[in-house]
Amino acid sequence: MLTVSNLVKQYGKQKAVNDVSFHLDGGEVVGLLGPNGAGKSTTMKCIVGLLRKTAGEITIGGHDHLSVEAKRFFSYIPETPYVYDLLTVWEHMQFIAQAYGVKDWKGRANELLELYELDDKQKKLGRDLSKGMRQKVSICCALLPDPQLLFFDEPMIGLDPKAIKNTKEVFRNLKQAGKTILVSTHLIDSVEAIADRVMIMKDGRIIGNDSIDNLRAQAAQGGEGLSLEDLFLELTKDE
Repeated sequence: MLTVSNLVKQYGKQKAVNDVSFHLDGGEVVGLLGPNGAGKSTTMKCIVGLLRKTAGEITIGGHDHLSVEAKRFFSYIPETPYVYDLLTVWEHMQFIAQAYGVKDWKGRANELLELYELDDKQKKLGRDLSKGMRQKVSICCALLPDPQLLFFDEPMIGLDPKAIKNTKEVFRNLKQAGKTILVSTHLIDSVEAIADRVMIMKDGRIIGNDSIDNLRAQAAQGGEGLSLEDLFLELTKDE
């Protein structure tokens, strides 16, 4: 579904992403973890085409990641949600449906807005939404086209507890439907319950890429029984 080969993103002499390679299969939920400045968001932005990569190859569904064919495969939810100031919540859904050619979309749109408690905010303009509501609209827009691959960059930031719980349930349902999800997050406990695999980044490189159990085995002696948070701190600590 997604193949990243030798990805490099360089700013001057600084490599924000340094020779990163990984593969995502269909139906996987993969957590992308790392401290601030590790390169998680930069990696994701290169994949979806918001940043121009310095080197490397990225394919989505067998197509170059910048092609129209590839863009039909995925949705992207950014860390900072962007909405159109002068479109209402409902008009955002309508816009996405038209852009992706989604037929009979209104029923699904109503379900998503109700799930995220936006059904009574349908006529509200984007400029009048709180950050949390913008995040909810962003997630609803991403889910409406029913993509095969979803990229979530810090999806829980700004969400209330009920919306976080609902988003975790959305992840489980997407996984059962055979969708592929890459989640970049600092909220480690939210990934531990749903991820098949985690990738841990540090200084622009992936230093761990395996199931949680296998990473525990690779961690420092006494790693048996470590929580994902303990494991993360063990692998990313400065030598």
